[in-house]
Amino acid sequence: MNSAAATSADENESTSGFAGAVDWAVAAKTGAKLARKGPATSRYTADAAVEELAAASIRAEGPVRETTGLADGLPVPDAQVVDRAGWIAAAAASMKHLTGDKDGTPPTGLLGGKPAGLQAGAMLAFLSSAILGQYDPFTGENGTLLLVAPNVIAVERALRVSPSDFRLWVCLHEVTHRVQFSSAPWLGGYMRENVGVLSAGTDEPLSEVANRLTGALKARKNPSGTSRSEDAGIVGLLRATQPQPQRDAIDRLLVLGTLLEGHADHVMDAVGPAVVPTVTQIRSAFDQRRRRKVSPLQRVIRALLGMDAKMAQYVRGKAFVDHVVTAVGMERFNTVWTGPDTLPLLSEIEDPDAWIARVLG
Repeated sequence: MNSAAATSADENESTSGFAGAVDWAVAAKTGAKLARKGPATSRYTADAAVEELAAASIRAEGPVRETTGLADGLPVPDAQVVDRAGWIAAAAASMKHLTGDKDGTPPTGLLGGKPAGLQAGAMLAFLSSAILGQYDPFTGENGTLLLVAPNVIAVERALRVSPSDFRLWVCLHEVTHRVQFSSAPWLGGYMRENVGVLSAGTDEPLSEVANRLTGALKARKNPSGTSRSEDAGIVGLLRATQPQPQRDAIDRLLVLGTLLEGHADHVMDAVGPAVVPTVTQIRSAFDQRRRRKVSPLQRVIRALLGMDAKMAQYVRGKAFVDHVVTAVGMERFNTVWTGPDTLPLLSEIEDPDAWIARVLG
């Protein structure tokens, strides 16, 4: 398996069907124009937040490595503390790389990818006010850890928690992602391969896609339907319209995302009490914020962008990691990072003992 930093010729070819579908330069420009301004702050407050977040990202690395037993001896790169426009630019660049469009040539074709770029830009603009941090394994020599300062400030104010404690708490989660990918460099290539499968074109008639979508809608309306809980909502409908190889790729990406987010939340809670004095207050306030009601319009947008599915990943993934670590310890749990075959199956996320039996014997 290739590392996240290297892509084989076959991988380039497999993702070429998606490269060019979106003009990511247009997406970045559009997103920056549409993004809402961050909270009003003085220059002193803004500079202090940037400085403290940068320091917290370094400070978090030691406790995270000690708790996970991962990334020992690897370098600790500096984080990039950005505003919303900076995150949009970085996210667009990362998506361009992930989808195989790395040569800088604008997409070609009838519409040149610009309409898709406008749509992607609007999506990035919406997300730019919700993202606290993000690890990007596809850029930089050792990946790039991004922390979005205005969003961190906005949330810590809304939650009325200690700014210093909250900033370190956020960094514990994001640094865990950096540790995951640093310790298992095959993860980046694995993600790219599955995105390549999703983006591969098919000659399947549209009628077949429509039939699968209709069947999925009927199954959702039928209480006795056999569709699984993870197939609910937009992800389930997207999955239902895909042929089997694409369905399998969606499942693999869903499992990986659930594992990564759940592991990061587990580590955050395991480390927090020792280094974040007000962690109990922060966790309680933050979980209430995750569960808060939103307007119907926001609910639709969140569903379309997969944000509700992401929230479910935190809960389901953390339950999986909590159970396995309690049962076998962190050292044996770390077998999960060995390769694709040791990742949990979709069914094993809800049945961690099945993963223990299959992988650890």
